[in-house]
Amino acid sequence: MPCEFKYTKRVEFYETDLAGIMHFSNFFRYMEIAEHAFVRSLGFSIHQEFDGVKTGWPRVHVECDFFKPLQYEDEVEIHLQVAEKKQKALSYKFTFRKLTDGTPRETIAVGRSTAVCVGFNQQGKIAGAIPIPAAFADRIQQAPPE
Repeated sequence: MPCEFKYTKRVEFYETDLAGIMHFSNFFRYMEIAEHAFVRSLGFSIHQEFDGVKTGWPRVHVECDFFKPLQYEDEVEIHLQVAEKKQKALSYKFTFRKLTDGTPRETIAVGRSTAVCVGFNQQGKIAGAIPIPAAFADRIQQAPPE
């Protein structure tokens, strides 16, 4: 069962300021992009139906510590780890490493995100937190402590 996933992304021009430095808000977008790619790699979607219940994963906490900037055309590896797996929530750790010649070198930032599994009612409104569906939970495990 996977407990980690790696995703590579190149910093695009539109993600930068006039100095060519990536705006901090894009780190949060990159975390979400990596999370969605991880879920797809397991054969699922962030919005999916399990046993007749439509589910979703709203964020209840996000944070990011920044150490160095990323610039236009830098390549970065986002290393996602399942930091904690609870009955109704998943917490991820994201380590951003700048790639040099395709090899992860410098740690640029470290982020964290917690998402809660929710079910939707017939009107499409969130009905509340629900246990992570077994089909999904059985495919993910918590990463060992560092």
